[in-house]
Amino acid sequence: MNLASIRLITDQVSRVTDFYEQVTGETARRHTPDFSELVLPGATLAIGSTATVKLFGEGSAEPAANRTAIIEFRVDDVDAEFDRLRDRIGELVQAPTTMPWGNRSLLFRDPDGTLVNLFTPVTADAAARQQR
Repeated sequence: MNLASIRLITDQVSRVTDFYEQVTGETARRHTPDFSELVLPGATLAIGSTATVKLFGEGSAEPAANRTAIIEFRVDDVDAEFDRLRDRIGELVQAPTTMPWGNRSLLFRDPDGTLVNLFTPVTADAAARQQR
């Protein structure tokens, strides 16, 4: 089994898509005003409007209500990414910090409040875990 994508539901498809284009440096495929995708190595980040929720079942997803998931991106240099994004990210949760498990992490929220983690493995053990 492969993780194919993560989909965010939002009332602001264009704004959230713009945000993730800035974070990733990639250009989204904007299929319709209600659906876009950022195709990245490993998985796709899909962004759908609340209008698409009825296709899955009315009320099955609620925009801007997530406080349990973290969208994580491995980057080559988290400190350089912080410098690049410092003025573009809204709510900073944690400046780059080395975590006990060996990743250096930057945490912030997207326009809908979803937690985003940019991280760089900085220990041999952390780097080895990423090779699996």
